[in-house]
Amino acid sequence: MEVKDLALPGLKLIRPKVFADDRGFFLEPWSAARLAAAGVDAAFVQDNHSRSRQGTIRGMHLQKAKGSVPGQAKLIRCARGAIVDVVVDVRPASPTFRQWLAVPLDDVAHEQLFVPVGFGHGFCVVSDVADVCYKVTSYYDPTTEVGFRFDDPTVGIRWPVAPAVATVSPRDRDAPTLDELLPTL
Repeated sequence: MEVKDLALPGLKLIRPKVFADDRGFFLEPWSAARLAAAGVDAAFVQDNHSRSRQGTIRGMHLQKAKGSVPGQAKLIRCARGAIVDVVVDVRPASPTFRQWLAVPLDDVAHEQLFVPVGFGHGFCVVSDVADVCYKVTSYYDPTTEVGFRFDDPTVGIRWPVAPAVATVSPRDRDAPTLDELLPTL
């Protein structure tokens, strides 16, 4: 497994070793020991899986701190199809605050994206259908789940699908802007 640091501090692109032959392939998408040795020391507690059709945008989501839980880190992979995964640094004290990064993930390269606490996350499906699987470091808790608009002009994400024609949930379309969300984090 190869782990590469990305432009925004804490983000890591993970390339598993893929063993392919005429039958198909085998890979190990997650190894706590290998990831910890590469600087990803996260205790994942839950797996999530979503399926979406082409042109769907999901995001921008994050979990705020509650009690002793600082938020939620994620390890994301596209098990079927292709997506453009987008993360936004929402840590006000960070030198990369409000900056975003888009990372293509698909079922060919099998790369994964590690997203630490303090980032908003979303993705856009660019294949006919996509299955997105991700590990998280805290259990689902609706009281910590927040988000901001995927098309917030102060963030300026350039999605591969025009936001006006994307399939977006009412919750994501009606989310507050990042500036409106920040006081609640």
